[in-house]
Formats: sequence, structure tokens, C-alpha cells
Amino acid sequence: MKCTHIRLIVDNYKECFLFYRDVLGFAVTWGNESSLYGQFEIGDIQLGVFERKQMEEAVGTEFSREVQQMNRAALIFKVDSVEDTYNQLNGKVEFVTQPKEQVGWGLKVAHFRDPDGSLIEIYENL
Repeated sequence: MKCTHIRLIVDNYKECFLFYRDVLGFAVTWGNESSLYGQFEIGDIQLGVFERKQMEEAVGTEFSREVQQMNRAALIFKVDSVEDTYNQLNGKVEFVTQPKEQVGWGLKVAHFRDPDGSLIEIYENL
């Protein structure tokens, strides 16, 4: 098997689409802010953003807005400089953590969330 896509199932589709396109600057490979499914190029993998209601209908499950938010997955992005990326995004995103060296991991990291609450980590090797 080869991973080709990661799909985020979101309640706030338009906000998330605009976040990944305009704030993080990912190139759109399919869709727009009103298509309820959008896809972005992130290296060799496509990142999909799909409205939760549409996904539930596609798999035949009952749609409910009562989804418990918790950290079940995270998107991890390697950057050249956590400090530089932090400074570029600060004010555009609300950081959960400030840049911090995780010496035991051999990394410097910072964390923020997309408009739907998905956890995003940026990191660089120490």
C-alpha cells in the first residue's frame, strides 16, 4: 500500500479550505471554498478537506454535530525553521504551544489548530 491522501473530515468546510489555501499557502489541486471537498498538494501526498455531513452520507452513517473534539490525529509538517514559521504564522493562527525544544525527541516543535480543531505540528531537527 502507498498513502496518497490524508482526508480531514470537518464541520467548518469553508473556513478550513481558506485556512489551508490562504494561511498555510497550500496549492489547490481540486475544489474551491464552496465545493464541500477540496484537495491540496503537500509534497507527494494530497490533503483533502471534506465536509463531515457529506462524508457521513457517503458512508451511510447518521450525521450529528455532536462530535467530541479530542486529539485523535495530528498533521505534522517539517519546516526549515520553527521560529521563522512561527513568526510568519503568528497572528494568522492561534498557537497551542510556542516553539520548544524537545531534546529527547531531537526536535524543536510548535503546535496550532485549523479552524475545525485539527492539531498541526511544525518541527525541525535539532
